[in-house]
Amino acid sequence: MNGKGSTTRTRLERGRGALGPALELVHTGRAPTRAVLTAELGVTRATAGAVAAELEALGLIRVDSRPGAAAGSQGRPSHRLSVDAQGPVALAAQVHADGFRAALVGLGGRIVATTPARGTVTADPAQVLGEVVEAGAGMLRASGRRCVGAGLAVPSAVAEPDGTALNPLHIAWPVGAPVREIFAEQVRAAGIEGPASAGNDVNLAALAEHRHGAGRGAQHLLCVATGHRGVGGALVLDGRLHTGSSGLALEVGHLTVNPEGRPCYCGSKGCLDVEADPLAFLTAAGRAPGPEVSLLQQARDLLRTERADPAVRRATEQLIDRLGLGLAGLVNILNPDRIILGGLHQELLDADPERLRAVVADRSLWGRSGGVPILPCTLDHNSLVGAAEVAWQPVLDDPLGALTD
Repeated sequence: MNGKGSTTRTRLERGRGALGPALELVHTGRAPTRAVLTAELGVTRATAGAVAAELEALGLIRVDSRPGAAAGSQGRPSHRLSVDAQGPVALAAQVHADGFRAALVGLGGRIVATTPARGTVTADPAQVLGEVVEAGAGMLRASGRRCVGAGLAVPSAVAEPDGTALNPLHIAWPVGAPVREIFAEQVRAAGIEGPASAGNDVNLAALAEHRHGAGRGAQHLLCVATGHRGVGGALVLDGRLHTGSSGLALEVGHLTVNPEGRPCYCGSKGCLDVEADPLAFLTAAGRAPGPEVSLLQQARDLLRTERADPAVRRATEQLIDRLGLGLAGLVNILNPDRIILGGLHQELLDADPERLRAVVADRSLWGRSGGVPILPCTLDHNSLVGAAEVAWQPVLDDPLGALTD
């Protein structure tokens, strides 16, 4: 082979090896232009151009070769890069104590379509997952989009490598239900191609927030959230979820924050799970929960509309103090560089941010010395977006192989 042919082949191989990293940079918004892509990949301008062109040919990104120059700028502006708004999607599904929902999610964490929250979660996971997949499959057919895979978020720790739900405490599913296998069977039965995965809802929310939301740019991100029932936590280290040896890390709901507190489902007392969730807030405020809407919505509505009520104010302070104790313990152990809060917890942060930050700072050595930022989650349906992220991962790792094999 002559020298010119060897150079061309080397450039092509290098470019293909850079397809995955390049797509992830565009997907997470870190490479808005070809010039930035070139610098981030550490390749030549020609190689970056070839990589962008190949990703565009795969229907994953768009390259604007004639962008307008910014006011006051000099020279020719770099080609702009963005995800293809008409490109493939992942099917995402979420099950929680008050129902289930499906969505189609494109690159960039964009929710293309979503079903309304639906149904009662029965004790039969196959029935529930069959219904949510059927709803998602209907949206997929209507969209005419290619599907790269499917992801499921559940309110339970999901053990690896088997994909079993070990503690679905707030839904009536059996302990150890093989949720990943059941979900994959339902996905295949619906004629949906691509891999199917399942994970804990807060883990997936943290992954989504790290890539597209309030956690972007954090190196060690701690996420704590309460949705419809219970409290969950997740840790993202260097861009990857820390799930422990078998997927069970960061079960923060069972930190004791009130030794004389309420009995917990785990057999202990005063766990964060029962001291800082929507039911705990309603109970502390002297409100009996009703059947009309979810516990989370009832708690949010009470906090937003009756904050001046003395009983609501006391309940708010009590939950902030309990949450702050839990966060302080986690700060001492994990030393995160950012904390994000989801569900009712982000509402509590908004209600009295100084009180929460003061509790964390007073009770944690690193909180006093480092001033760990505490921020609200910013993505709508972040667990659904996170479930889609896992479905998208094979494409992010190897776009050419995943889409052409």
